[in-house]
Amino acid sequence: MRRTLAVVAAALLIGAAPAPEFDIVIRHGRVLDGAGNPWVAADIAIKDGRIVTIGQVDGAGRQEIDATGRYVAPGLIDMMDQSGEVLLKSGGAENKLRMGVTTLIAGEGGTPVEAAKIPDYFAQLERQGIAVNFGTYYSAAQARVKVMGDGDGRPTPAQLAAMRTEVETAMRAGVFGIATALIYPPDSFQSTEDLIALAKVAGACGGFYVSHMRDESAKLLPAIDEAIRIGEESGAKVEIFHLKAAYMPLRGKLMPQAVAKISAARDRGVDIAADLYPYNAGGTGIDITVPTWVFADGQKKGWERLRDPAIRARLKKEVAAGSQPGWSNLVQASGGWDHVTLANAFDPKYDDYRGKSFAVIGKALGRDPADVAWDIAGNALPNRAMALYFMMDERDIDLAIKQPWTSIGTDAGASAKFGEVDALGLPHPRAYGTFPRVLASYARDRGVLTLPDAVRKMTSWPAARMGLADRGVLREGLRADVMIFDYAKVKDMADWAHPVAAPVGIDDVIVNGVLAIHGGRATGARSGKVLRHRCE
Repeated sequence: MRRTLAVVAAALLIGAAPAPEFDIVIRHGRVLDGAGNPWVAADIAIKDGRIVTIGQVDGAGRQEIDATGRYVAPGLIDMMDQSGEVLLKSGGAENKLRMGVTTLIAGEGGTPVEAAKIPDYFAQLERQGIAVNFGTYYSAAQARVKVMGDGDGRPTPAQLAAMRTEVETAMRAGVFGIATALIYPPDSFQSTEDLIALAKVAGACGGFYVSHMRDESAKLLPAIDEAIRIGEESGAKVEIFHLKAAYMPLRGKLMPQAVAKISAARDRGVDIAADLYPYNAGGTGIDITVPTWVFADGQKKGWERLRDPAIRARLKKEVAAGSQPGWSNLVQASGGWDHVTLANAFDPKYDDYRGKSFAVIGKALGRDPADVAWDIAGNALPNRAMALYFMMDERDIDLAIKQPWTSIGTDAGASAKFGEVDALGLPHPRAYGTFPRVLASYARDRGVLTLPDAVRKMTSWPAARMGLADRGVLREGLRADVMIFDYAKVKDMADWAHPVAAPVGIDDVIVNGVLAIHGGRATGARSGKVLRHRCE
């Protein structure tokens, strides 16, 4: 016993190593605070999930990261995520983390559960563990379908009141607002007046009306007018999902007018903004090529109609004629079937045709491209067959991304397994490349954005927009969501031919003070939080 005490005393006298003062210390980095300021040289100390020191850090960290020559920035925020369902199955979200993303805002299609079950849904995510922070919207269509089914028609006053009750239930459960995808049925069956009534409920809670607008092509400007009107009359904040001028016949003309319209609305006090992804093709279901009247009596009846040769003959004429009220013609917007490519048929017999246009596929099979597309879509059910629509011009993307009120969103889900397509089953490079592409192409290589502003668009601006006061900037006392990247090396490797290639140059990502990516590898940590909007 005396010998043991003597050894302990000797160790104390010679100065046994003290316990580390911090959980993580990042040293010698170029710190971009996320607010748009130039970088400063500083260390960052993290403890108990928060940033405790920015400056010179003398104490040791349990984990030390040498960021010499690299930039340290807030974790990035994906303003249009599609991971609401997949996170229940796999909480890793590695494709998002590898892009530097630490927070997801999902819900274009709503929540995977009805309004009354949202608290249980959030609790399950927390219980199972998620690697990223996660917040979501609730879909206006969810309320509609629950009350009156998936067909066309105006709700009665009693039905509308029931829908408003559903929205209020969702808002009080912690969603950030209501979302619409007005290009798709049954969303497309909702009138502006109905949406104003539902958005008033969200607005009363300080929430959002967010929208994949009714048209992003030839009628983009009236669609923006509708979103602005809904915001003005409801009091809800307005967010436009994936702002684009998706109409090749008017490239270079629509986007300047769209930007001017949104800016003018902001100038007169409308709280409206938008997100976008930096690619010239959108990706969505092949079913969008079918005029929405086909589904007026519901999805089941619609797919039955689509098998009728007489109906198809009529539809082909309508596709050739252009858009209709309530239906945006993405085939026309892309410049024809030769600019619409097969992405995922959910049928191995079409695997050799992935990445080929429907015009090419139709010629190879000796069939009309529309018949090929609609057969693939119908045969894929209950899966949603996917296509890529090359509708946007790079100059329009440049103009949109330069606006101070735009942020960045992938319109992609987390992959259940890293290296595979996202949860939507859509092989679009945005699921693996969006945020590195902004840094590499739009900031470093082409100078469309400065580096501080590029980081601001992906951090402090979306955090401020969503009311996430403890995230989005590097400040002492705030949540420690951090990314570290090599600006000379960062690059999106995903492209149309290799849509699931991992980016390079982002080697360390911290979520709530825990390393989620370290040395370019996922750690398996599940330190993400469910983010709840507070409805006062």
